[in-house]
Amino acid sequence: MIGTSSSRARVFRLLEQCMQARPELRLHPERGLKTEAYRKGRARADAVLVPKGSLRGRGEWSEADGVLMAVEITSYDSDTAQRDRVEKPGGYAAAGIPVYLLIDRDDCSLVVFNQPEDGHYRHQEKLPFGATVELPEPVNITLDTEPLKEFAD
Repeated sequence: MIGTSSSRARVFRLLEQCMQARPELRLHPERGLKTEAYRKGRARADAVLVPKGSLRGRGEWSEADGVLMAVEITSYDSDTAQRDRVEKPGGYAAAGIPVYLLIDRDDCSLVVFNQPEDGHYRHQEKLPFGATVELPEPVNITLDTEPLKEFAD
């Protein structure tokens, strides 16, 4: 959940970059997804990237089909390591979401997970805030993460 103003600012920075790079896509904050492999079959992503209009009429909890990327920002909750770094990647991979972007506030890094297969992502890359991040297909967006440095908590 996007709890702090600095977390919201991170998502809005991503939103700006995504819209500039791919105006046919939308980044929706706080989106509920049906992900059967995650806890009770429901995951609330901090944000999801989808083709414009694809979530219209789907309600609070939508199927993950059509989601190009799920975004999570680690919280300072006691279970964030298990939830954001272990359970959600597995849930999103099992739901077939092609890219999972984890913004990890603990060490000021981004982790890009992709190539979902058998409930796991086959590939992941960890980069520090400030790096240029190439989000793989089907996202195909280059993120400048330098602005994230100013929001390090």
